[in-house]
Amino acid sequence: MENIYKILLLIGTLLCIFLFAISIYLGATGAIVLAAFALSVFIMEDSRVLPELTVRLADDAKKIVVENAGNAPAYRIHIALVPLDVEFDIPELAADAQYEYPFNRMIGETKALVTFDDANGVHASRTSSLSALGTGDDDILRPMFPLFKWK
Repeated sequence: MENIYKILLLIGTLLCIFLFAISIYLGATGAIVLAAFALSVFIMEDSRVLPELTVRLADDAKKIVVENAGNAPAYRIHIALVPLDVEFDIPELAADAQYEYPFNRMIGETKALVTFDDANGVHASRTSSLSALGTGDDDILRPMFPLFKWK
């Protein structure tokens, strides 16, 4: 955590102690605000180095497009396309960068298994269904949880 956030948390703690001396209600209110600030700082620090890889088919269905929509580069990316029996590696993909893997024929439907490492060396994997006719897994309107009978 950066020093400025530590200093702000320390000042907030001292302010809460002062507010508790005045009134327990003011102190409790200050403690709640301080806790919300601390949680937001910890979440921000935790999400600082996160690559977000998405795999999709190009509009002509002759290319696989790998995109890093995260805020950090991804390293040692390995992609396997099932059941096409195609595997390829990308050494590094910077944040907000794309990589296209061309094919000499159109792809109807496949599943992409993606494994990669982040800057801290943490290994992650994802699975995406790719379809030339359907929406696949890259539908931006799909909810994270199955809401309202979304299948």
